[in-house]
Amino acid sequence: MRANWWKVLAVILLAYTIIAGLLFEAPRLPILNETIRALHFHVTMWFGMIIMLVVAVIYSVKYLRSGNLQDDDIAIEFTNAAILFGVLGIVTGMLWAKFTWGDYWSGDPKQNAAAIGLLIYFAYLILRNSLVDVHQRARIGAVYNIFAFAAFIPLIFVLPRLTDSLHPGNGGNPGFNAYDLDSNLRMVFYPAIIAWTLLGVWLASLRIRAKRLERILEDKLINQ
Repeated sequence: MRANWWKVLAVILLAYTIIAGLLFEAPRLPILNETIRALHFHVTMWFGMIIMLVVAVIYSVKYLRSGNLQDDDIAIEFTNAAILFGVLGIVTGMLWAKFTWGDYWSGDPKQNAAAIGLLIYFAYLILRNSLVDVHQRARIGAVYNIFAFAAFIPLIFVLPRLTDSLHPGNGGNPGFNAYDLDSNLRMVFYPAIIAWTLLGVWLASLRIRAKRLERILEDKLINQ
Protein backbone atom coordinates (compact mmCIF):
# COMPACT_ATOMS: atom_id res chain seq x y z
CA MET A 1 0.00 0.00 0.00
CA ARG A 2 2.89 2.36 0.77
CA ALA A 3 4.19 2.06 -2.78
CA ASN A 4 0.76 2.90 -4.20
CA TRP A 5 0.04 6.04 -2.18
CA TRP A 6 0.44 8.21 -5.27
CA LYS A 7 -2.21 6.18 -7.10
CA VAL A 8 -4.66 6.77 -4.27
CA LEU A 9 -3.74 10.46 -4.40
CA ALA A 10 -4.33 10.48 -8.17
CA VAL A 11 -7.84 9.04 -7.77
CA ILE A 12 -8.71 11.50 -5.00
CA LEU A 13 -7.42 14.50 -6.95
CA LEU A 14 -9.13 13.41 -10.17
CA ALA A 15 -12.45 13.02 -8.37
CA TYR A 16 -11.91 16.42 -6.75
CA THR A 17 -11.02 18.01 -10.10
CA ILE A 18 -14.14 16.71 -11.83
CA ILE A 19 -16.56 17.50 -9.01
CA ALA A 20 -15.07 20.84 -7.94
CA GLY A 21 -14.32 21.89 -11.50
CA LEU A 22 -17.97 21.51 -12.44
CA LEU A 23 -19.69 22.56 -9.22
CA PHE A 24 -17.50 25.06 -7.33
CA GLU A 25 -18.18 28.77 -7.68
CA ALA A 26 -16.43 30.30 -10.73
CA PRO A 27 -15.85 33.97 -11.59
CA ARG A 28 -18.25 35.50 -14.10
CA LEU A 29 -15.92 36.97 -16.71
CA PRO A 30 -17.13 38.61 -19.94
CA ILE A 31 -17.75 36.13 -22.79
CA LEU A 32 -16.32 33.20 -20.83
CA ASN A 33 -18.99 32.95 -18.11
CA GLU A 34 -19.44 29.29 -17.10
CA THR A 35 -17.12 28.04 -19.85
CA ILE A 36 -14.17 29.16 -17.73
CA ARG A 37 -14.55 25.80 -15.96
CA ALA A 38 -12.87 24.23 -19.01
CA LEU A 39 -9.66 25.77 -17.65
CA HIS A 40 -9.44 22.89 -15.16
CA PHE A 41 -9.43 20.32 -17.97
CA HIS A 42 -8.07 21.89 -21.14
CA VAL A 43 -5.13 23.83 -19.68
CA THR A 44 -4.20 21.40 -16.93
CA MET A 45 -4.10 18.45 -19.33
CA TRP A 46 -1.58 20.35 -21.43
CA PHE A 47 0.49 21.06 -18.34
CA GLY A 48 0.51 17.32 -17.65
CA MET A 49 1.42 16.65 -21.29
CA ILE A 50 4.43 18.98 -21.16
CA ILE A 51 5.67 17.37 -17.94
CA MET A 52 5.45 13.90 -19.49
CA LEU A 53 7.23 15.06 -22.64
CA VAL A 54 10.07 16.40 -20.49
CA VAL A 55 10.38 12.99 -18.81
CA ALA A 56 10.35 11.30 -22.23
CA VAL A 57 13.17 13.53 -23.50
CA ILE A 58 15.27 12.88 -20.39
CA TYR A 59 14.98 9.12 -20.89
CA SER A 60 15.65 9.41 -24.62
CA VAL A 61 18.94 11.11 -23.73
CA LYS A 62 19.61 8.42 -21.12
CA TYR A 63 19.04 5.70 -23.73
CA LEU A 64 21.49 7.29 -26.17
CA ARG A 65 24.09 7.32 -23.38
CA SER A 66 23.39 3.83 -21.94
CA GLY A 67 21.82 1.78 -24.72
CA ASN A 68 19.50 0.32 -22.07
CA LEU A 69 16.11 -0.59 -23.59
CA GLN A 70 14.41 0.07 -20.26
CA ASP A 71 15.18 3.75 -20.73
CA ASP A 72 13.60 3.59 -24.18
CA ASP A 73 10.51 1.92 -22.68
CA ILE A 74 10.03 4.89 -20.38
CA ALA A 75 10.62 7.39 -23.18
CA ILE A 76 8.07 5.89 -25.57
CA GLU A 77 5.35 5.25 -23.00
CA PHE A 78 5.58 8.70 -21.45
CA THR A 79 5.36 10.09 -24.98
CA ASN A 80 2.28 7.95 -25.63
CA ALA A 81 0.64 9.26 -22.45
CA ALA A 82 1.56 12.82 -23.42
CA ILE A 83 0.03 12.38 -26.88
CA LEU A 84 -3.20 11.10 -25.29
CA PHE A 85 -3.42 14.21 -23.12
CA GLY A 86 -2.52 16.37 -26.08
CA VAL A 87 -5.47 14.99 -28.03
CA LEU A 88 -7.79 15.42 -25.04
CA GLY A 89 -6.45 18.95 -24.62
CA ILE A 90 -7.27 19.83 -28.22
CA VAL A 91 -10.76 18.30 -27.96
CA THR A 92 -11.58 20.18 -24.75
CA GLY A 93 -10.11 23.30 -26.31
CA MET A 94 -12.37 22.90 -29.34
CA LEU A 95 -15.43 22.60 -27.10
CA TRP A 96 -14.34 25.72 -25.23
CA ALA A 97 -13.73 27.56 -28.51
CA LYS A 98 -17.22 26.69 -29.75
CA PHE A 99 -18.81 28.56 -26.84
CA THR A 100 -16.37 31.48 -26.68
CA TRP A 101 -15.30 31.99 -30.31
CA GLY A 102 -18.38 30.58 -32.04
CA ASP A 103 -16.68 27.71 -33.85
CA TYR A 104 -14.88 24.48 -32.94
CA TRP A 105 -11.93 25.31 -35.20
CA SER A 106 -11.32 28.86 -36.34
CA GLY A 107 -7.79 28.42 -37.69
CA ASP A 108 -6.40 30.31 -34.71
CA PRO A 109 -2.56 30.25 -34.63
CA LYS A 110 -2.58 28.51 -31.24
CA GLN A 111 -4.95 25.82 -32.50
CA ASN A 112 -2.94 25.30 -35.67
CA ALA A 113 0.34 25.15 -33.75
CA ALA A 114 -1.09 22.59 -31.33
CA ALA A 115 -2.30 20.44 -34.23
CA ILE A 116 1.09 20.62 -35.98
CA GLY A 117 2.82 19.73 -32.71
CA LEU A 118 0.68 16.62 -32.31
CA LEU A 119 1.30 15.64 -35.94
CA ILE A 120 5.04 15.78 -35.22
CA TYR A 121 4.55 13.25 -32.43
CA PHE A 122 2.21 11.09 -34.50
CA ALA A 123 5.05 10.92 -37.05
CA TYR A 124 7.32 9.80 -34.19
CA LEU A 125 5.02 6.82 -33.51
CA ILE A 126 4.81 5.95 -37.21
CA LEU A 127 8.59 6.13 -37.54
CA ARG A 128 9.14 3.80 -34.60
CA ASN A 129 6.59 1.27 -35.85
CA SER A 130 8.23 1.24 -39.28
CA LEU A 131 11.53 -0.04 -37.85
CA VAL A 132 11.98 -3.75 -37.11
CA ASP A 133 15.28 -3.87 -35.25
CA VAL A 134 14.67 -3.08 -31.57
CA HIS A 135 17.85 -1.11 -30.94
CA GLN A 136 17.63 0.77 -34.23
CA ARG A 137 14.04 1.71 -33.38
CA ALA A 138 15.07 2.91 -29.93
CA ARG A 139 18.09 4.85 -31.17
CA ILE A 140 16.37 6.63 -34.07
CA GLY A 141 13.27 7.15 -31.94
CA ALA A 142 15.33 8.76 -29.18
CA VAL A 143 17.00 11.20 -31.58
CA TYR A 144 13.66 12.09 -33.19
CA ASN A 145 12.03 12.53 -29.76
CA ILE A 146 14.67 15.04 -28.69
CA PHE A 147 14.32 17.12 -31.85
CA ALA A 148 10.51 16.83 -31.75
CA PHE A 149 10.46 18.34 -28.26
CA ALA A 150 12.90 21.08 -29.33
CA ALA A 151 10.47 21.99 -32.14
CA PHE A 152 7.29 21.54 -30.09
CA ILE A 153 8.06 24.05 -27.33
CA PRO A 154 8.64 27.14 -29.56
CA LEU A 155 5.77 25.99 -31.79
CA ILE A 156 3.35 26.06 -28.86
CA PHE A 157 4.70 28.83 -26.65
CA VAL A 158 6.66 31.21 -28.90
CA LEU A 159 5.28 31.37 -32.46
CA PRO A 160 1.60 31.95 -31.51
CA ARG A 161 2.70 34.96 -29.43
CA LEU A 162 4.17 36.58 -32.53
CA THR A 163 0.80 36.73 -34.31
CA ASP A 164 -2.73 37.93 -33.57
CA SER A 165 -4.67 35.26 -31.75
CA LEU A 166 -8.00 34.82 -30.00
CA HIS A 167 -6.33 32.60 -27.43
CA PRO A 168 -5.77 34.18 -23.98
CA GLY A 169 -2.15 35.27 -23.58
CA ASN A 170 -1.56 35.73 -27.31
CA GLY A 171 -1.81 38.60 -29.76
CA GLY A 172 -2.45 41.14 -27.04
CA ASN A 173 -5.28 39.15 -25.46
CA PRO A 174 -4.85 38.96 -21.68
CA GLY A 175 -3.95 35.59 -20.16
CA PHE A 176 -5.59 34.27 -17.03
CA ASN A 177 -2.71 35.59 -14.96
CA ALA A 178 -4.11 39.04 -15.74
CA TYR A 179 -7.24 38.06 -13.84
CA ASP A 180 -4.95 36.76 -11.05
CA LEU A 181 -6.67 33.38 -11.22
CA ASP A 182 -9.58 33.94 -8.87
CA SER A 183 -9.10 32.04 -5.59
CA ASN A 184 -11.93 29.66 -6.52
CA LEU A 185 -10.10 28.78 -9.73
CA ARG A 186 -6.80 28.28 -7.91
CA MET A 187 -8.42 25.77 -5.53
CA VAL A 188 -9.06 23.47 -8.47
CA PHE A 189 -6.49 24.50 -11.06
CA TYR A 190 -3.30 23.49 -9.23
CA PRO A 191 -4.63 20.17 -7.85
CA ALA A 192 -5.89 19.41 -11.37
CA ILE A 193 -2.38 19.73 -12.81
CA ILE A 194 -1.12 17.21 -10.24
CA ALA A 195 -4.11 14.93 -10.88
CA TRP A 196 -3.71 14.72 -14.66
CA THR A 197 0.05 14.34 -14.36
CA LEU A 198 -0.28 11.46 -11.89
CA LEU A 199 -2.84 9.82 -14.18
CA GLY A 200 -0.39 10.08 -17.07
CA VAL A 201 2.39 8.56 -14.95
CA TRP A 202 0.02 5.75 -13.93
CA LEU A 203 -0.94 4.96 -17.53
CA ALA A 204 2.69 5.07 -18.65
CA SER A 205 3.86 2.83 -15.79
CA LEU A 206 1.25 0.20 -16.64
CA ARG A 207 2.35 0.12 -20.28
CA ILE A 208 6.04 0.05 -19.31
CA ARG A 209 5.40 -2.96 -17.07
CA ALA A 210 3.46 -4.73 -19.83
CA LYS A 211 6.23 -4.02 -22.36
CA ARG A 212 8.91 -5.43 -20.06
CA LEU A 213 6.88 -8.56 -19.31
CA GLU A 214 6.40 -9.04 -23.05
CA ARG A 215 10.16 -8.77 -23.58
CA ILE A 216 10.82 -11.34 -20.82
CA LEU A 217 8.37 -13.78 -22.41
CA GLU A 218 9.97 -13.30 -25.82
CA ASP A 219 13.42 -13.97 -24.37
CA LYS A 220 12.17 -17.15 -22.70
CA LEU A 221 10.65 -18.39 -25.96
CA ILE A 222 13.90 -17.68 -27.83
CA ASN A 223 15.99 -19.53 -25.22
CA GLN A 224 13.76 -22.62 -25.20
